[in-house]
Amino acid sequence: MVKIVSVHSYRGGTGKSNVVANLAALVASRGERVGVIDTDIQSPGVHVLFGFDQELPSPCLNDYLWGRCGIADAAHDVTALLAARAQPRSKLFLVPSSINASEITRVLREGYDVGLLNEGCQDLIDILELDYLFIDTHPGLNEETLLSIAISDVLILILRPDQQDFQGTAVTVDVARRLEVPKLLLVVNKVPEILAPGELKQRVEGIYSAPVAGILPHSDEMMILASNGIFSLDYPESELTEIFEAIAQQVVI
Repeated sequence: MVKIVSVHSYRGGTGKSNVVANLAALVASRGERVGVIDTDIQSPGVHVLFGFDQELPSPCLNDYLWGRCGIADAAHDVTALLAARAQPRSKLFLVPSSINASEITRVLREGYDVGLLNEGCQDLIDILELDYLFIDTHPGLNEETLLSIAISDVLILILRPDQQDFQGTAVTVDVARRLEVPKLLLVVNKVPEILAPGELKQRVEGIYSAPVAGILPHSDEMMILASNGIFSLDYPESELTEIFEAIAQQVVI
């Protein structure tokens, strides 16, 4: 059965796109057909982790939303990034959003048909025969993020050990429960070494009455990589990769 997995945070700067890229790559490397769609149209960025810097592949999500192409035309095969980890059936596709200033300005000025985005997600699943579709959402709550949450089988909320994140996440958790999301997981990211993971996990689960799928420590290796690749593929033996693997396992079960 196909699973739609939205990865969301109430505030920006939580490392959401890094989590999306790592989980999608790890799930695909298990022999699954996985799509990633960047719906953070106002501030796209997940494409960088998949090896696209200034030169984005064309077409992209914006072209689909403006009626210039079909959604599958905007999906680009990035399976080669999995290298030796790929299984015979593994496939990984990316639907990036445009980093062109005029395209971003148009979205901010005119908006777009959110219903068309929903149709696009469903068409993408059908045409590419996906097992999983990961949605990298726009931070905060707006019409687009509410739709992404509503259609999700799994919602992963990213937060940092920060009081502002805690308050914003509480709002999002409440929304997710009102929308009856089948599976809600929390991931605490960028955790300083001084904080005990077990105690933090217990505290966060107590606050939200929701499971913490993983506690991701601050990582100098991650900082040095600087989004120039997918961490779990570049550092397969890292303790951080083991945590990503454990989170991925909770997504697929």
